[in-house]
Amino acid sequence: MNLITSSCLLLLRSVSRNIHWRNIHPFISRLYTETTSELSKGHLQKLRDQEQRFKRRLHSVHRKFADVPENSEFQGQHHVYFEDGKGIYRSNLGEDAQEMLEVFNTDWGGDGYGTIQRVRLSPSETMLAITVKKDHHEETKCVLVHLDGDIPQQKSLLVLDNVISFEWATDDILFYSTQKTLQCLRVFRLHLSDSDVQTTLVYEEKDPEFFVEVSRSRDQKLVTINCSSKISSEVWFVDSKTPLSFPTLIQSRQPGLLYYVEHSNNYLFILANTGTNQEYQLLRAPLGSPSMPHWMPLFSAVPGTVIKDMELLRGHCVFTVKDSQCRLQIQTLSTQEPYQLNTHQLPHWVCDLSPQRVGTVDRGSFGFLLSSPVHPPVRYIYSSREQKLSITEDKSKYISLPEFNTTRLQAASQDGTLVPLTLFHMPALSELQKAPLLLHVYGAYGVDLNMAFSPEKRLLLEDGWALAYCHVRGGGERGLAWHRAGSVLQKRRGVEDLAACIQSLHRLGVSHPALTALTARSAGAVLAGALCNHNPQLLRSVILQAPFLDVLGTMQDPSLPLTVEERGEWGDPSIKEHKDNIASYCPCHNIRPQLYPSMLITAYSEDHRVPLSGVMKYVERLKKAIQMRTTHVDVNEARVPAVILDLQPGGDHFGPEDFNLSLNECARQLAFLHTELGLDQQITRWRQKARSKKLTGKSHEPQN
Repeated sequence: MNLITSSCLLLLRSVSRNIHWRNIHPFISRLYTETTSELSKGHLQKLRDQEQRFKRRLHSVHRKFADVPENSEFQGQHHVYFEDGKGIYRSNLGEDAQEMLEVFNTDWGGDGYGTIQRVRLSPSETMLAITVKKDHHEETKCVLVHLDGDIPQQKSLLVLDNVISFEWATDDILFYSTQKTLQCLRVFRLHLSDSDVQTTLVYEEKDPEFFVEVSRSRDQKLVTINCSSKISSEVWFVDSKTPLSFPTLIQSRQPGLLYYVEHSNNYLFILANTGTNQEYQLLRAPLGSPSMPHWMPLFSAVPGTVIKDMELLRGHCVFTVKDSQCRLQIQTLSTQEPYQLNTHQLPHWVCDLSPQRVGTVDRGSFGFLLSSPVHPPVRYIYSSREQKLSITEDKSKYISLPEFNTTRLQAASQDGTLVPLTLFHMPALSELQKAPLLLHVYGAYGVDLNMAFSPEKRLLLEDGWALAYCHVRGGGERGLAWHRAGSVLQKRRGVEDLAACIQSLHRLGVSHPALTALTARSAGAVLAGALCNHNPQLLRSVILQAPFLDVLGTMQDPSLPLTVEERGEWGDPSIKEHKDNIASYCPCHNIRPQLYPSMLITAYSEDHRVPLSGVMKYVERLKKAIQMRTTHVDVNEARVPAVILDLQPGGDHFGPEDFNLSLNECARQLAFLHTELGLDQQITRWRQKARSKKLTGKSHEPQN
């Protein structure tokens, strides 16, 4: 179970469905053209031509990595299952995977819509529960399928609306939480019997700042109800042996206390921020006496490292930790005295660890995928029996990988804080003066930057780009204190960190402002927009997706979804100090006449997480400021920045699920970057140079 990761992701504001912009509704097409009126007709046509070229290249790179391992398989007691986004298939354990039978398809519901989001097997593998998300929206439904017999019957479906999280307590009892207007406050128990179906409300949250989800211990003994806000949490549990009983409270919520629980051998293993500097540590308590006075500390991360996640196996805890430069490690701790701790070093290029999806599997092992934005996933497994970490056989070893560099740096921010920075590049560090540079930033909600493998990033790397990931304060890369240091009244620190990262790279000879671009989505746009207001000279172009840009206007409107819940991140504008602080960095309220970077802004017409009105306000103010600036300067001075609003229909904030729609969006972004940075000829030279070296396929990390 991903204790920290799953809860944090459910609390995000930020983090689109698309159709090709030449084929969309006339109003949206007109809006797109008007917002790009600064571009000549020839410039716009070049962007369109580039988009088609990049789409062909994206298809090619996705085919190249089509066989890399994915988290698409899970195992039950008798079968292995495979999920491809639209269907679920199974075969008997030990049989050829090509003999798989279909057990679910998203078309079965009758309306033929949606993409699979979450799958859970019942303990004895007689029922399957699947959530499906509707295209162009965040609306979900949960479908229950009977697995008795050789082939499930399509008619044996039960559909639940607006389900977010769910877990089986037994083969006939399902606990699930529901969402309404982006709030998840209620948990129900569904009791299936031969005669009828009973639904009972078992928990209702009264505080709108909390988000409620359902989870299950890895040993399947407990179903937990996890209530989390930005600053505290509370967990209840139901014993699977007595699933009709009322939930038991582990520890009542306290301001500043965050905790998550696992279970083994009648003990609760609790990951709580009760360690030094309010970081996570592992504690244990008897199941019969679960409250805080009975919590006994077992493990705290060594100074300079922070716990990112935990898996509880039979006899061992497996911790994912990060050091001060954001390197990942695996640490294992025996859960019985003498509590032996072992550290397992991971390959130097590793930036992301993704646990394998599990059904009813052996608790003696932990499988996971290791990757980076430019390195495809490799499957690893830790065996508690052998106390050994090993790589498993997979097709990724047959993929030819040209040499690349993973360089880990630190940039000194304005107050002297060292900010981790991860840089990917193929030429040596000393040869990057003329390389295009793409920066990534998020810096909110205590969430790490997404550094899982992306074929699109691999394409840029092989085209000679340098890719930089800025682990600024406000994110979670260096623990809970790192998040606190960049939230509420400290939010500007993240902007200062981002500027320091860019300036540090330029001083090291990595690219220069005319070849530097920045990409951010949702809450990451706050830092990107603020940087453009205060240091626009550092960048040439910016890509923003579903951007949160009007922080002040949004946080002053409590009727909007998530406004109340997110005061713990941005502050409460009813408090003057908070309001003044938000006003000092809010991208929308600090625009002034100056030479801004060019911008491609993708927004979604029915996005309830980021109000479209704020995006429109920002675009109009930005265009007006640029116009004021350009009317008072020499026509021969600098370029006129392009401001492109790509307004897409629908309300799915998290990006397109459909592969072709996703490629359209990505191709559009690459076309924009190459057009604005003038890269056509330079990229061709980089590719020819890289090919001429006939690189060996090994990657290395320079000493810094």
